[in-house]
Amino acid sequence: MTYVETLLYYAPEFLRAFKETGLMLLIATLSGAVIGLTIGLILFLTRNEGSYPHKVLYQLCNVYVNIMRSFPFLLLVVTVIPVTRLIYGTAFGALAASFPLSLIAVAIYARLTEQVLLDLPSNVLDLANSLGMTWVQLIRQILLVEARSGLILGLTSMVISLVSYSTVMGVVGGGGIGDFAIRYGYQRYEYSVMYTAVFIMILLVGAIQCFGTWLAKKIDKRK
Repeated sequence: MTYVETLLYYAPEFLRAFKETGLMLLIATLSGAVIGLTIGLILFLTRNEGSYPHKVLYQLCNVYVNIMRSFPFLLLVVTVIPVTRLIYGTAFGALAASFPLSLIAVAIYARLTEQVLLDLPSNVLDLANSLGMTWVQLIRQILLVEARSGLILGLTSMVISLVSYSTVMGVVGGGGIGDFAIRYGYQRYEYSVMYTAVFIMILLVGAIQCFGTWLAKKIDKRK
């Protein structure tokens, strides 16, 4: 078959794989954005030099983030299979595969959030303290506003990392573009299919990066 005929032949399987990757990324991104942001705020506020120091809470969040980020991802996927099966009733499929992806997404974005907040000018926090703001007001009116551009860039980096992590989810039957490239490209010696899948993933990452950078610049209050 010609290159075009080969691509058309595998098109249905590729579309299915693309949807699987999309589902995994959507769930993991939402989990990272909500839970990761929350943990990142806790890390920033409860550190020793923070506005609300709390050693136990800080250490709990910090240990989770450190363990998840240092755990080899493939081993993490296999290790949490019992928990995945308990939550979803199965350890296979894109939905179940989103669980370990979500765990790592939360850890990545929590650390990125903490780093972005640590880069805020000290006079911003001094102003908040002088105004006697509550922790809710501090978060909503100061931290999320002043750091919004950096938080968007951090979220972009997290999503790009998740695209890379998602390529190994075929190990537990999660499917996705990476699994498609291996099963229908590499294992069947259809290298044109494999390279096309890789090229599409590169385009996907590029599109995510461009959109994230554009959005961060657009909402940057300093511009």
